[in-house]
Amino acid sequence: MTLGNLRIRLRSIEQRSRPEPPELKTALERRWREIPEAIRTPNQFLGRRVTGCEGTHGVFPRCNLACTPCYHSKDSNRVRIDAEHTVREVDSQMQLANEIRGPGQAAQLIGGEVTLLGPEAHARSLQTMINQGRKPMSMTHGDFNYEYLEKLALDPATGKPRFSHLSFAGHFDMTMHGRKGIRKVKKESDLNPYRKNFCEMFKTLEIEHGVTSFLAHNMTVTPGNIDQIPGVIRACRSMGFRLFSFQPAAFVGSEARWKEKYGEMKDDLIWERIQEGAGGQLHPGAIQWGDPRCNRTAYGGFTGERYWTLFDEKDQRDVRMRDLFLSSVGGIDFTVSRRLLVAKLLRAALREPRALAAAVPFLLRLSARMGGLVRILRSRPVAVTFVMHSFMDAAVVRPAWEAMEKGQVSEDSEVRAAQERLQGCMYGMAHPEEGRMVPACVQHSVLDPEENVALARLLPLAGPASDA
Repeated sequence: MTLGNLRIRLRSIEQRSRPEPPELKTALERRWREIPEAIRTPNQFLGRRVTGCEGTHGVFPRCNLACTPCYHSKDSNRVRIDAEHTVREVDSQMQLANEIRGPGQAAQLIGGEVTLLGPEAHARSLQTMINQGRKPMSMTHGDFNYEYLEKLALDPATGKPRFSHLSFAGHFDMTMHGRKGIRKVKKESDLNPYRKNFCEMFKTLEIEHGVTSFLAHNMTVTPGNIDQIPGVIRACRSMGFRLFSFQPAAFVGSEARWKEKYGEMKDDLIWERIQEGAGGQLHPGAIQWGDPRCNRTAYGGFTGERYWTLFDEKDQRDVRMRDLFLSSVGGIDFTVSRRLLVAKLLRAALREPRALAAAVPFLLRLSARMGGLVRILRSRPVAVTFVMHSFMDAAVVRPAWEAMEKGQVSEDSEVRAAQERLQGCMYGMAHPEEGRMVPACVQHSVLDPEENVALARLLPLAGPASDA
């Protein structure tokens, strides 16, 4: 090896072992400047740990379930599934997301129902997202069989896994109608066998083919099921879900599907029900993602039936550990190879050596919260995250966005609050034709209706089917 080649190799190793790639570091700094000053708090991870979460739009808007409410516009089911359109649009959107948000960010393959794509188109879309530096998660109602999952995970030519890991979010709640085997749901517990079957398919996939998975559970909250949240969590927390996400219903999408007085529900009441189901004190103030009016997140898990929190927001030792973690780890991607991760962590420790000293007592406190060494050895701790995402009504999003597009700050307090929330939005969707990301609430409330009308002309139902 020549001296010149050695220098190039060493330079490559130095760059790859940095805690964050240079382009991600730049994107994080830019994102931090973009969010409102009011949410640049010590517990804020947006702009410091991640640049945000992303979702696709207009790539497969159809769905074969009927939900009340549904965030999709009335024209979404007038668009046919077309594999080439899907893959092309996913690639274009994720390329822009990578340019703006940097590599290694989470992205949802979402639109209508992802499994209406054939397994091949689904797999191509996931691989496209991975190629564009995203960590994809497929969003589904979970009404599919193991044969579909196996075809998705395995290469048809070799029969071997084409993905080592899959992330899926299954949406299950009693507002959804048309699920096979249970056309109409009377209570949330009726869905527990379907939730369990969803998780069991992925367990089987790992046993038979070695493909691991991360599973999230999504649930729309309405006045009709809010009091059933604790029961859902208790029944499902040991099924295999690692994240439970709750979305209070909002007046977005097709007005024909608005059936209840959603505004009567308060976020605090919903969070109380989530905490009741967890069976322990949740600490959403320890780590914040975006605007607290939009997102609440509690990290922790279970050791048997015992709930434990990762960070206790009232314990200043834990607060200090969180701050040291953030200043040392920053935007490190923990999913890289083990050897590369060790190199990144070593460099992270060098830039914040106090984190190592604080880590030992923190781990001892965490062990105690898990129930102590004996309980940990008897019942392996399992991490479970609880999230609440509160979307805004279309009636307030539209004037807020229109004013922002004109560079105006609304004098109406409710609209101004919506503008603040949109500026600090954690969840964005890419628009390559405009070269920008837009908040998800804007996509659903303002852009989807016109977009789906155009898609219905581009991909009419009477056209040739393409879902392979």
